[in-house]
This record gives sequence, C-alpha cells and structure tokens, in this order.
Amino acid sequence: MRVRKKKNGAQRIEACSELLIKELSALGEPDEIFSQKAPLHLEIGCGKGNFACGMAAKYPEVNFIAMEKVSDVCCVALEKAMSRKAERERDNLRFVIGDAKLLADTLKPHSVDCIYLNFSDPWPKKGHAKRRLTHASFLEIYRDLLKEDGILKLKTDNDGLFASSLEQFELSGLDVVWQTEDLHASERAEGNVMTEYEANFSSKGVNIKSAWVKFPERQG
Repeated sequence: MRVRKKKNGAQRIEACSELLIKELSALGEPDEIFSQKAPLHLEIGCGKGNFACGMAAKYPEVNFIAMEKVSDVCCVALEKAMSRKAERERDNLRFVIGDAKLLADTLKPHSVDCIYLNFSDPWPKKGHAKRRLTHASFLEIYRDLLKEDGILKLKTDNDGLFASSLEQFELSGLDVVWQTEDLHASERAEGNVMTEYEANFSSKGVNIKSAWVKFPERQG
C-alpha cells in the first residue's frame, strides 16, 4: 500500500529530533544514546509507533529502539512519541529511519535482548519470499544481534506469513518456545501491547498469530 506523503515531513521529523537517531553508526554505541544502561529491545517496522510508545511507558527499565523504513510513517510515530512523552518514566525510547538489512553493519553483535516483528509486510508472492523479515537471511542477522538468551517475538494477522515464518524457523534450527494462532485468547493476552494495525483488525474478529523464538548457539 502506498503511503501518502506527509506535508512538511522533513520539518516535522526535525521537530522531533530529540527522539531520532539520525546516524545509523550511532547504533553501535547504544549506551551513549540513552541516559540509562539497560536491556535493549528493538522493534523492526514500528509503523505509527503505538507499540513502541506503549512498551517504553510500560517498561521503564528497558531501552527501546523502533526502526521504520518509510520516513513518512516514522514521522507519525515520532510525533506520537513526542505527544506521549509524559507517559514515559524514563527517557528510554528512540527511533531510527532505515532498512533492517543495515542492522548487521551498525549494531554490535550480541547487543540486543529482544527483537519484535509486528505485522511485517507478508510479501505473499513466492518470488518475494526473500523480502520477508522472517526469511532465513534476516534470521541470520537477528542471530548475530541477539544476546545468547535473547528472543525474537513475531506478531501477524497473515496466515501465509505465519506458516512461512514457522517453516523458516525450523529450517534455520531455531527453537519456537511459544506460539499461538489466537494471541488475544491466549495466556499472554493480558500483557500484550497492541499496534494500531492490530487493534483495528482484532476489533473486526481477525485472529492474531504470534510466536516467540530463541536462537541456539552455533556449534563449533
């Protein structure tokens, strides 16, 4: 779906610059980005920012980086985070505009405690499988970024993407420690922070699928 270009988008993003990591190279030193040294959680594809804002407010003891590829979408997320600044007990939320493929060259290996993939583009055509954020090539990036006990958390409404992701997890030798085809009816529903997309579709009766995955240590 084409995103409508935001009027004065660059100026609006600049107005929120205190929450924006402008240089990807800065991701290499996350302790210098935040005022507190804390576990680091990364959301890839943050959309309009509801999840990132909600999580940062709910877990002040964690530092959150929310990544979004499309600048006009990140503009909305940044403005939302600025408007909800008072909700956050600590200054523990930052945004970055960029592609997930660049993470391997910017973040330090084994520096992230948790990665969230929320309602990623399903890329349903077979020829586009390598673009899915749960394709094996991306999983290798996450494996290198996550700490030894780190975890990847996936949420999606798309049956095809969920099935494809579970297949990729198995082929890559990953451990699915928890999964459900109806998150909002599961034991983890109470602590779930919803994205805008999730709230919209779940209100229409669409089941939300979720899986939590861990990466075993490489042998040898």
